[in-house]
Amino acid sequence: MATPIAELRQRIAAQRTDNPAMYGGVDFTLHPERLLLDGDVAGSELRGYPKAAARLLENTELMERMAAYTLMGDAVADPYAALMPQYGFRRLVDLLVEACDKGVDKVEGAPAELVTFIRAMETTPAWVDMAKVEEGARLHRVSFANVAPWAIRGAFVATFMNKYAALPMALTGTLSNKTAARRIKETATFFGTSVLPGALARFGPGFKAAAMVRLMHSMVRFNVLSGGKWDQQVYGIPIPQVDQMPAGLISDFLISSKVLREGRSDFTPEERAQIELSRYRCVLLGLPEDLLAETPQGIVDMWNARALTLRAGFDETTCGGLLRATLEADLIDTSTPQGQVRARLERSFAKVYFMQNFCNGSEKAAARFGVQIRAIDKLRATAVGVGLMGQMRLYGVAAKTPVVRHLADQRLVGKVRGYLGSLGHAEFTTDAAKYKPAA
Repeated sequence: MATPIAELRQRIAAQRTDNPAMYGGVDFTLHPERLLLDGDVAGSELRGYPKAAARLLENTELMERMAAYTLMGDAVADPYAALMPQYGFRRLVDLLVEACDKGVDKVEGAPAELVTFIRAMETTPAWVDMAKVEEGARLHRVSFANVAPWAIRGAFVATFMNKYAALPMALTGTLSNKTAARRIKETATFFGTSVLPGALARFGPGFKAAAMVRLMHSMVRFNVLSGGKWDQQVYGIPIPQVDQMPAGLISDFLISSKVLREGRSDFTPEERAQIELSRYRCVLLGLPEDLLAETPQGIVDMWNARALTLRAGFDETTCGGLLRATLEADLIDTSTPQGQVRARLERSFAKVYFMQNFCNGSEKAAARFGVQIRAIDKLRATAVGVGLMGQMRLYGVAAKTPVVRHLADQRLVGKVRGYLGSLGHAEFTTDAAKYKPAA
């Protein structure tokens, strides 16, 4: 059951009194520039879909809920991150790792904020079916093992197309090649870890990775808000709940859109399993259940409502700098000739993937965002795409063949683990010393 709007607004206001170290200087009565509520479809990120926007504007309850969560951080991870002046960020990370590995009751001198954080993650909603979650992970392994190593850069670029949502990442120093590469690898590490067998169980690696991601986001909020340079009147609060939806629910949105295009109103059992994996993964990441729709139309509406309340804006310094840093980031070992060839293929595929999935296939639209698509990029992307289609079909056939199904899945698990190993150690931390002042 959805949280009543009046109660939600009380929770938003309570952030200031419950966590004054982080939100004491935030005025939650302000209407930030980023937040559109006046029906200005042409000025929103949903401007290309006027019919969908018109229908959503009639759903005032959904629009009010989306606006409210634009002002909501992480109620349990934020207070823990606010202990940084007292504990230091490295100590907070170490305590969280210990709590994830051993249980918070085994952590000597655990702060009350850490206990609350872990207990909240351990509280599994009644609707979660771990059997479906595991099946969803098995099905997701096919695409992650084969496509993610090639597409992760292109998908990551898409998160920087709006200046209001992208600024916190720019402030953390992600404008550099090295830092951008680390952020991409951390993202890939989390989602890759989450599709391994048993990863999202209480003591699984996916549970711990989710906790680390939440702490990283909360550290960003704390450092940005306490730095005195954040313009709340323009940007609202850093990394609000609605800005975590795109990464967590993109697969759900794509599956749901396909279902609706085919004239269906519900998911197949295989699709439902993948949806449930994403929904539970988002629960562990702290996304409120209010934002986790369960029907195809509900998921698409939720995604589009977020776009409709987000003012469009591409800033060359912020967005352009993040895009360039992401495209130039070194993700592959180029110390060998094979590595050099793979790196060129991967960059080209990522650029074309970005164009096709986030620019409606328009080279001109991609160019406006600073992504230039050359003829050689198309040629390389086609070659990679043909190979990926062959692999996906092969694994699809194997998954339906009883004799080889288990062996094929073991091979996929091995591929995922191999890819994660190539990414190195993900720190999931943020260093305030590297922050740049907001303009």
